[in-house]
Amino acid sequence: MDPMRKKDCHDSGESVRVASTFPDEVLERVLALVKSHKDRSSVSLVCKDWYDAERWSRTHVFIGNCYSVSPEIVVRRFPNVRSVTLKGKPRFSDFNLVPPNWGADIRCWLVVFGAKYRCLEELRLKRMTVSDESLEFLALSFPNFKALSLLSCDGFSTDGLAAIASHCKNLTELNIQENDIYDKSGSWLSCFPENFTSLEVLNFAYLHNDVNFEALERLVSRCKSLNVLKVNKNITLEQLQRLLICAPQLAELGTGSFLHELTDRQYSELKRSFNNCNNLNVLSGLSEVAAIYLPALYPACTNLTFLNLSDAALQSEELAKLLVHCPRLQRLWVLDTVEDKGLEAIGSNCPLLEELRVFPSDPFEEGIVHGVTESGFIAVSYGCRRLHYVLYFCRQMTNAAVATIVQNCPDFTHFRLCIMNPCQPDYLSNEPMDEAFCAVVKTCTKLRRLAVSGLLTDLTFEYIGKYAKNLETLSVAFAGSSDWGMQCVLGGCPKLRKLEIRDCPFGNAALLSGFEKYESMRSLWMSDCKVTMNGCRFLAKEMPRLNVEVMKEDGNDDSQADKVYVYRSVAGPRRDAPPFVLTL
Repeated sequence: MDPMRKKDCHDSGESVRVASTFPDEVLERVLALVKSHKDRSSVSLVCKDWYDAERWSRTHVFIGNCYSVSPEIVVRRFPNVRSVTLKGKPRFSDFNLVPPNWGADIRCWLVVFGAKYRCLEELRLKRMTVSDESLEFLALSFPNFKALSLLSCDGFSTDGLAAIASHCKNLTELNIQENDIYDKSGSWLSCFPENFTSLEVLNFAYLHNDVNFEALERLVSRCKSLNVLKVNKNITLEQLQRLLICAPQLAELGTGSFLHELTDRQYSELKRSFNNCNNLNVLSGLSEVAAIYLPALYPACTNLTFLNLSDAALQSEELAKLLVHCPRLQRLWVLDTVEDKGLEAIGSNCPLLEELRVFPSDPFEEGIVHGVTESGFIAVSYGCRRLHYVLYFCRQMTNAAVATIVQNCPDFTHFRLCIMNPCQPDYLSNEPMDEAFCAVVKTCTKLRRLAVSGLLTDLTFEYIGKYAKNLETLSVAFAGSSDWGMQCVLGGCPKLRKLEIRDCPFGNAALLSGFEKYESMRSLWMSDCKVTMNGCRFLAKEMPRLNVEVMKEDGNDDSQADKVYVYRSVAGPRRDAPPFVLTL
């Protein structure tokens, strides 16, 4: 987090003379208009006056790694913060590569915030450990608290949600997304006071148990400013229709299951309710879809800009019929059950599309017959020339196909191609996939995030180092030939901030080639590579401002560094490391 680092403020020069002409009040008003945390960090480096003005006027803090700085340093640096976004575990924890009880507990942050940020209003957490006790502490310690977002967090139950509902009288947002939560019961919704009316965002889509529907219906009816509602799959279509009657003003809707049987009258009422949702621009949910009920959605699709079907196993014909009614779509997430025919429908019906994510319906099924291939991706690229973000899971690809795709869509900023069979070559030529990613990095000059897959040699990484000058995040798995590949990336990508590597032949020479790079990066992750403990110790000795952590699983070779996590920190080694995390 750049503003936490020691500032070399200019003591003389034109910048100081110009800055000093601004009264503090004017400067702070101007800075209030600067929303980007990166821009504000840059502002703080101009001179001492601007540093102080930015310090006092900062109301939101983004911390990309909870161990990069301590809460004590944060509150000392920014005394007037109202909103905090905090990320914890490395991203590979999403793939169960980070052992349980690794850390990233929110408790120590809340204790410090409780003493110094009594006016805290928003807390947004990702991959943090959050206990029920911490949620209760949060609910009782911040009288003006308004917004809680928990994404991919663990450690809490619906008892913690009940504490938030009971005590946060000014709550406007409760966003519970993809968490490992102990769902005890749905009674937590009953804890909102009967006079509570301030809620604007409610998302419990990933909770598993039934909720108290009567309490939910009353809550939705009372909260006239509610514009985001995402319910879990236990909400029936009949119940959904009743909620839509209460909240026709919704801008974002996550439905429950679309499978429950309806009478003709109930279906007509559901369709009429969707027809009254004139403000709807985001639609998700649709788990367990019954195709006969999909037409009920059509009247609400006209203004959709984001359609998330990642929980809906639609077939190609069903998707095609739905997309005809979505002329303004800019973001689309689907499962690979739509197959190439479904992707052709996307190319034909979504000319404004900017983001496409295609997820595997069953990533572990080897003998699967459905799925998407390069032909579907090519069809999308011909019809969706504005595409700049793609996440594409497939089982086969060719170099020529990728070259065609990026030629059609040269403005990619995020290109994440996941060929699910590790080390798979171009299935037509049997050649490595090096030329595919050469085409990506040469053509897409705005590229900021790249995930590579397939059979790749060091040549791919030579291309990345040579051409990907704006790359910030690179994810690599089962790729490369030698240390040279990683050395090319570290030596050639000046804006690289996150490097994630697993199951690659990179060893100590690769790790130690990043001396000049790591302090400007947020983090490096390496697991199941050829790095040794001695290599990690040498890195830690030569770069004392880095935290070099090795996760050692029971029974593994003591000389090998199984999982290595390297990150810069102004707080020094963390104090809560479990026994299996060695801080070097």
